[in-house]
Amino acid sequence: MPDNKIIGIDIGGTFTDFVSYDAATGTIENWKNLTTPSEPIEGVLQGLGQVEDVASVDKIRLGTTIATNALLTRRGAKVAYVTTTGFRDVPFIQRGDRRSHYDITWIKTKPLMKRADTYEIGGRFSAKGELVTPLDEAAVRELAATIKADGTIEAIAICTLFSYIDPSHEQRIRDILAEELPGMPISISYDVLPKWKEYDRASTTIADAYLKPIVSDNFHRMQKRLDGIGIGDRIGVIKSNGGESTLKGAAEAPVQMTLSGPTGAVVATRVLSELTGIKNLVTFDMGGTSTDCSTVVDGMEHVTTSFEIEWGLPIQIPMIDIHTIGAGGGSIAWIDKGGMLRMGPQSAGAAPGPACYGRGGENATVTDANVVLGRINPDYFLGGKMKLDAEAAHRAVKKIADQLGLEVDAAAFAMVQIANNNMLGALRAVLLQRGLDPRDFSLVASGGAGPVHICDLMDISGIPQGIVPNYPGQFSAFGFIMTDARVDRHRTVQQISKYFDGARATAAMTELVDGAIAELVSQGYKQKVEIYRSIEARYFGQNHELELSFPANQFTEETIADLWERFHEEHQNRFGFSIPGETIETVNLKVVAVAVSEKPQMRELEKGEGTPKSSGSRKVRYEDGWHEVKTYDRATFRQGQTIAGPAIVEESASVTILQPKQTLSVDRLGNLIISA
Repeated sequence: MPDNKIIGIDIGGTFTDFVSYDAATGTIENWKNLTTPSEPIEGVLQGLGQVEDVASVDKIRLGTTIATNALLTRRGAKVAYVTTTGFRDVPFIQRGDRRSHYDITWIKTKPLMKRADTYEIGGRFSAKGELVTPLDEAAVRELAATIKADGTIEAIAICTLFSYIDPSHEQRIRDILAEELPGMPISISYDVLPKWKEYDRASTTIADAYLKPIVSDNFHRMQKRLDGIGIGDRIGVIKSNGGESTLKGAAEAPVQMTLSGPTGAVVATRVLSELTGIKNLVTFDMGGTSTDCSTVVDGMEHVTTSFEIEWGLPIQIPMIDIHTIGAGGGSIAWIDKGGMLRMGPQSAGAAPGPACYGRGGENATVTDANVVLGRINPDYFLGGKMKLDAEAAHRAVKKIADQLGLEVDAAAFAMVQIANNNMLGALRAVLLQRGLDPRDFSLVASGGAGPVHICDLMDISGIPQGIVPNYPGQFSAFGFIMTDARVDRHRTVQQISKYFDGARATAAMTELVDGAIAELVSQGYKQKVEIYRSIEARYFGQNHELELSFPANQFTEETIADLWERFHEEHQNRFGFSIPGETIETVNLKVVAVAVSEKPQMRELEKGEGTPKSSGSRKVRYEDGWHEVKTYDRATFRQGQTIAGPAIVEESASVTILQPKQTLSVDRLGNLIISA
């Protein structure tokens, strides 16, 4: 049965955003309220209180930063790490590289657990999966007694040598510890990341255990409160891969929530690409606390397993490739020891927030600067639902101006310019550093602050076209209503082309597919399931793999021969050369199972012509000084209408600042297309 009424909820650092879709009427509504950092569910319930009949809602999908914040602030559980004898120092040795090669004061990033809490257990498999030493079960029971006597351990991470080939030792250790320590959260690497590369697998498993108690506790409270209003069985949580899970599924695999919130904007951008036919898009999602950037290339988002929560601490679960910086509307202005103006990464957040919020904040922020410059109308913030204190913003910025010896408006403009340059660095990280030409992309602005800065970013980045989509202030929440349930399964199965065992590969691929489907079904997702298979391979001796799609579970002579041929072709395309006849090594098998849900249908705007009627005007500070600028209400726009800059386009959750010499047109769905 299709979901007729869906609500997407994005719990951000400053605001919690809501988007509601009613299939019966085809209407989409959006709103937001301030986040409640101490207890996120309170902000969710406050927002749901605006729904006339919450019991009529069929599905609620929410993204949360609970896992992200726990990792960033290091407020997770105290973890005991259990591994094979001789390998307790893997999480501490880490990799052989350095972040700062010539900085003698540089200190390697610390793991998420202490060395005193690492334990070794006898028992070992070889790299071929052959039993070398039986598991010392007596030592496991002694370990359980030690942990019980300690009394401070809150979770256990188990990662044994070559468990991705044979997980029986890990599974037996888990079963014994669960028997001896009932209720203790336990993570094993075979469930979390059954892939080669010992340190990466250990780090990811430790992160999962580190998060389990706090995520489980938060989600349990959420479940209880949502059950209380009769909708607890309708909640889906967005994972880092852009897919959906249940609250229970998320609690069992919390590391999958590492980048839950920001994925919505990327999913929505991919949908935008499908609707507009624009294949190459770069996202610019600027909220109150942070800015997230990602890319959609040839209509597809990029999923990576090379994420690091801090430098040197990998979390290699599949996730949408998003670059995040501490730059948002709440970024605080400050003067460094050299007398230079800086912006962020410190943020005013939701409490107390920017000075203009009137909640006790005294520090000047990007939002305060935009108020001073006339870019944000203090009487029309959030569509007039929240009045801003322009005088408080002026006082806060004046403190910075006095330190710099500048006029208040000049200081505010400098604050905005520095914030723009900080965000330019994020755009360069996802474009230039990955070999992508900004001139081939369109910039999609979202978040409450994104449209305010999009024209500035186009000007300094060289991106020729900008797009302000519908519902920009709630774009991630909008993406959540477009999300499908998704399960990613990976496993290392190393083989070389000269002696490739098709039966072994077939068995492994079949197990991955069956497991992924079973996980979806166990969480209640029984709608149409699509399966995507791929293989990571390389020339024997290389250190990096190429990913190739694979058509079925079965490895036949025909499909294997085609795989080798396509590998040579892809290597030629990617690196400019291939070595026909060279031995190829398969490394990882990958399966993605997607339970496809029905998507909201976007309505076309009525056709119009010329320029929309202006709603008024106000003074706005640009680089060359103050201008009297016409304002427009986006709700009145019709497809085909155009506006020449300078101009201001206002809507309920954001405002677009069009610069001189820029033009804006309205497409058939109501998206604002900006050209230089």
